[in-house]
This record gives sequence, structure tokens and C-alpha cells, in this order.
Amino acid sequence: MPQYNYIYLGDNARSPYGNRSFETVTHYTQQCVEALFAKGCNLVILACNTASAKALRSIQQNYLPLAAHNKRVLGVIRPTSEIVGRYSKTGSVGILGTLGTVSSDSYPAEISKFFPDLKVYQQACPMWVSLVENNEFAEDGADFFVLKNLNELFSQSPEIDTIVLGCTHYPLLINKIKAHLPRNVSVISQGEIVAKSLSDYLKRHPEMESVCFKNSQTEFYTSDDSKVFDTMASLFFGDTVKSSHIAIGH
Repeated sequence: MPQYNYIYLGDNARSPYGNRSFETVTHYTQQCVEALFAKGCNLVILACNTASAKALRSIQQNYLPLAAHNKRVLGVIRPTSEIVGRYSKTGSVGILGTLGTVSSDSYPAEISKFFPDLKVYQQACPMWVSLVENNEFAEDGADFFVLKNLNELFSQSPEIDTIVLGCTHYPLLINKIKAHLPRNVSVISQGEIVAKSLSDYLKRHPEMESVCFKNSQTEFYTSDDSKVFDTMASLFFGDTVKSSHIAIGH
């Protein structure tokens, strides 16, 4: 949807969120949402699985009705949960995520609403984000942790034939992941799924679509050093990123 304006905010000064408590993640995420609202955003996507798992419900139920009733905040877990069952032939799927995402049990809870007979197995991968953040995701050392966590996942069930990469960092490890998987196992990245879900959402909610700016502009902000952020963000974005620093929570 290149016609829309986008504002990306990375809370790099306080990331990763994966091992933080529910209270801390909710507090940090709400501050980021407030910063995006202040920049003129009417619709915010929590593009982080941990934030979606730990903070989304509280923000939707407690914060928005009181502070921003005409704005919306959406997550990335539900769009994936709505379709994951279509990929599996064995009825067994695996979720790879941060400790925070896995411990929240958000994926099993959401998936059960759409595919009640689907068996869901989860595996936390605590080192994977660090591998990506430190630009080690293509190095030989990454294979050790990828293989370790995949073995731990399949030890729960050898019937798993579909794996969800439940973290925005994990797609950069996809070549390593596929190298250690049987050919019959499908790997699902969330990017296209979430984008399609957002497109469908805007069609179903014209009142939100009408307040989204359409000048094909993208702005990047980080709560940490912009030069460091620009280097890593360019790997994800696939193009040069030029960000600005933003103070959050002050």
C-alpha cells in the first residue's frame, strides 16, 4: 500500500522487549503509541509480537476509550492466527517467538478461536533477536542456536509441519532456519499476512481509511542513536533508512 503515509517508531533504547514483564511492556508500548498519536497517526500497528501479546489488550480496553477513543491500535498475532491452520496438513503447528510472546500463550489462545482442533506447540528462542541485532544472523555461530531451538520445538511433536516466525527479527534468519528443517515443513513470515490484513481492515473500516494520509511518505524515528538504527533498519527495510531521534517517556 505505497500510497499511504507511514511513521515507523523503533524503541531501540529500551529493546528488546522479549524478556520484560507485562507491566513494563505495556508501559513502554503505551508511551510509544502516545508518541505516534502525537505525530498525527490515527491508526497504529504494534509490529512487535511481544507488544501485541502483552500490551495490546490493555491499550485497547483501558487506554483508548479514555484517552483516544477515535484512534485505533492493532497487533500482529490475530492476523496470523486467523489463517495459520490453512497451511497445516497434520494439524500441528509450531510457534517460534521471544520468551515474552511464548509465556503469554497469546498464540494458542487466538488460534483456538479459529482452528479449535489445531495443535499448537511453542518454543522460545531467546538468542535469536540478539543474533540479528548484532548482525550475526548470517554467521556460522547462528546455526548453533537455530538448530538448538528447532530441535527443542520438534521434541515436543515430530508432527509439526508448519512453523510461524513469531517475531519481526526472525525472517532475517530464514535461510538458517530452512537449512535445518525437513522439506515438508512450511515456514510462515508475518509481513505479507499482516499487510493483507491491514488492507482488509481499511476496506471494512472506511472511517479509519479516510483519516489516513496518502502522500506516499515514510518517516523513521528511534529512541536510541539514529546512526546505529539506520544501519540495522536498512537491512530490514531493504533500502536506505534515514531516521530521527525521538525522546519517549520524558
